Amino acid sequence: MSSTTTSNTVEEKSVGRRAAVVLIGVSLAHLLNDAMQSVVPAVFPLFQQSMKLSFAQIGWVAFTLNVMASVLQPLIGAYTDRRPMPMLLPLGMLFTLLGMGGMAFASSLTMLIVSAALIGIGSSILHPESSRVAHLTAGKGRGLAQSVFQVGGNTGQALAPLLVAFVITPQGQLGFLWFMLLAVAGIFIQTYIARWYAQHVKISARSERRSANRGHHSLSRSFVIFVLGVLIVLLFSKFVYLASMTGYYSFYYMDKYQLPLEKAQISLFALQFAGMLGTLLGGPLADRFDGRRSSGSQSSEQRHSQFCCLMPGLSVPSCSALPWAPS
Repeated sequence: MSSTTTSNTVEEKSVGRRAAVVLIGVSLAHLLNDAMQSVVPAVFPLFQQSMKLSFAQIGWVAFTLNVMASVLQPLIGAYTDRRPMPMLLPLGMLFTLLGMGGMAFASSLTMLIVSAALIGIGSSILHPESSRVAHLTAGKGRGLAQSVFQVGGNTGQALAPLLVAFVITPQGQLGFLWFMLLAVAGIFIQTYIARWYAQHVKISARSERRSANRGHHSLSRSFVIFVLGVLIVLLFSKFVYLASMTGYYSFYYMDKYQLPLEKAQISLFALQFAGMLGTLLGGPLADRFDGRRSSGSQSSEQRHSQFCCLMPGLSVPSCSALPWAPS
């Protein structure tokens, strides 16, 4: 009996270590994906100067990138909920690889838009399946696992302006070729994760069916719709101003303070880095104050709703103060 218990303990530790490696891999792939995606708006001033584009034309590139990276996500997520597809993970990176190559050699607005669409499609494919993998590795620390996954993306967004300043600015548009190496590395990482995911997705599906049969989902449909609606509104409001700032921040600092592109990117880095720190802290706090662990779950949910609604409001004074920033 003792040897069996010891063997089970060793096996559990081995499985836990493998899951931790997979979680780190998913976070790293998220970092690479979001770094490559965020490089595109950060380099808009370069495209404007080299191709003599107007702000409206730059806006169409940003629109294509953001729409393809967001609208397709729920559609892919809905499909893979019914039929998980682990090999979508490296496939998403392949689309991003093609998009990076297109950016390097784009000579017209049409090529820029097509390349941005490919990068957006790659991002849409990556996020639903990678998020599911993070959930599978979570165990009891779901908030921490999701935070680790999200921190990878936020770190990539924060690094993108620095990559533009030190990689693309000195080399020009062909600097995008270096990002193709990042996409290749992402393909290898995602292939490894896809193999682990294929082994565990069937086990997870059986477990979810047993939980559903036991009636563990006690939340009403109206409550779920309400919570999802609040989350959608909060995320929409967040990414509206974030997308506006990441696309326009460099232009603003270059025009108002006469900064070169590489120095304007440092200001954009500060914005993205702050978002990364907030995400890093959010996961452990969610696990610590999870309403399901307290007896007063209803009051806890109310407190969480009030807190979530308050946080986006803290960004309003900061955004409003930008036009009057002295230097």
